[in-house]
Amino acid sequence: MLTPAQLEEVFIEFSQNLQKHAPDGVIAVDMHLLHDLGLLKGGKLDSSKTSEELMHYFQVHEAADKVTLFNDQFVVWILPQIIRETPLTLTFIGRLHKPKRPQLELVFSTTGVYNTPKFILKVLEHFLSEVIDTEAIISSIDRPKK
Repeated sequence: MLTPAQLEEVFIEFSQNLQKHAPDGVIAVDMHLLHDLGLLKGGKLDSSKTSEELMHYFQVHEAADKVTLFNDQFVVWILPQIIRETPLTLTFIGRLHKPKRPQLELVFSTTGVYNTPKFILKVLEHFLSEVIDTEAIISSIDRPKK
């Protein structure tokens, strides 16, 4: 597993070369995205249980400018900022590929009513699940058929 110093080095590379590492850009969280992700159905946003469980799977490193969550599969950087007097949070999700350095999977931003821990963690949870599911599909395609 990478050390916090190594994770910081990787984060600096990602953030300084965002277009290179996240060519699709930053995904803005809004009502349309929440609907498209299915997070508005069945009270998924109201359940705090899942977000609390999610946090048990990560080691947490807090710094003055960001929170870093990491485990053996992912590294997540959560950066609260103020841009033009508007609070905004950027969340970077990286996938750890052994023995290589992490690969940036996506970046999303939250502002306004969506810039709360509840929304950030629910969207994060959804995207982590999506990355895991996609990885499983790709792995099953690569396996030889018996």
